Amino acid sequence: MLARKSIIPEEFGLPGLASRMPRKPVFRDRVNKARFIAKNGSCNLAHKNIREQGRFLQDVFTTLVDLKWRFTLVIFTTTFVSSWLLFAMSWWLVAFAHGDLGLEPERQNRTQCVSGVKSFTSAFLFSIEVQVTIGFGGRMITEQCPTAITVLILQNIVGLIINAVMLGCIFMKTAQSNRRAETLIFSRHAVIAVRNNRLCFMIRIGDLRKSMIIGATVRLQVVRKTTTPEGEVIPIHQIDVQTESAMASNSLFLLAPLIICHVIDKNSPLYDLSAMELQCSDLEVIVILEGVVETTGITTQARTSYVSEEIQWGHRFVPIVTEEEGVYSVDYSKFGNTVKVATPRCSARELDEKPSILIQTLQKSELSHQNSLRKRNSMRRNNSMRKGAGSSGSLRRNNSGLAAPKVQFFTPGEGGQALNAVT
Repeated sequence: MLARKSIIPEEFGLPGLASRMPRKPVFRDRVNKARFIAKNGSCNLAHKNIREQGRFLQDVFTTLVDLKWRFTLVIFTTTFVSSWLLFAMSWWLVAFAHGDLGLEPERQNRTQCVSGVKSFTSAFLFSIEVQVTIGFGGRMITEQCPTAITVLILQNIVGLIINAVMLGCIFMKTAQSNRRAETLIFSRHAVIAVRNNRLCFMIRIGDLRKSMIIGATVRLQVVRKTTTPEGEVIPIHQIDVQTESAMASNSLFLLAPLIICHVIDKNSPLYDLSAMELQCSDLEVIVILEGVVETTGITTQARTSYVSEEIQWGHRFVPIVTEEEGVYSVDYSKFGNTVKVATPRCSARELDEKPSILIQTLQKSELSHQNSLRKRNSMRRNNSMRKGAGSSGSLRRNNSGLAAPKVQFFTPGEGGQALNAVT
């Protein structure tokens, strides 16, 4: 049986129309890559299969400082309670060896090594009084037992060591440098635009506190996966990126928010990337801000990173510092705001090889700006003319409403006719 032929010609069918429609180029989506540095500065790195765990115990103080607060407090409490129990057992043994526990009535008048210690509970209370130097006065040591004097000296020394280590650990945890880094902020996005006729990569940094960061420096690194000519795959290849402040070898004066600029030249890892290639790349730009805290003298470090989706091509940061009544004011609500500017979409290499691209881009931008100004001015003229026409029409209507009525004066004539009429 033959198939029924359609009434609609084949060239006008859906397959024919679809074959004649122009197809847009399809770009392959970038594979989502794990960040090396999170936006809050934490390192996205997990240490596994560490065989030599004993190395951490060789530096106990740093290990205690790096622990979380709940573990630190548990260790703090356990250390003190354990030392009290240990020396309580020592005081109980001293009293037991001297025969002070359960004295018979005929030996009540004999001098004890530690007066008032008659059980393990009283020995535990005396241990706490000795180590914390409370001294309630009910229990005290005598000169009858040299062993008790030795235990007293040992407990005082051990107690001082425990206090120094634990209190120092608590102080270092509360005064860690990363706490100061919470008030050092970075812009949410990085931008690429033309500055001084060069293509530049720019970010904005700021400090929310009035106390300054002394000797602040900014370092930029590009992290990407690379393969050497020999076939070796480097999953995390760190490439240093020079900034204007680093080239001048001067520290930053971070009094107000600053824009850190990196000129994309032939030594830059971004030199061969265009706007489209940047969106498809898997690079990550790490920003490290270091300096000395003015109030404590501790070195602090703040970090963040920008992946390709967070780099805006053809944008520029808006100004946020203004002068108001003789005082410079910073509007942090616009800290990360950007505006679009005329920027070539080609790479920096193509821009260096063909400088005319930048001139043409700037000319197009100037022409579009002039056209927008002309349209704006013409719209203003039309609006003013409409308002003028509306006001003149209303004035005419008002004048017509205010026109004097026609008045007729009748004078007696010969035939009783009206002689004249006056308006």
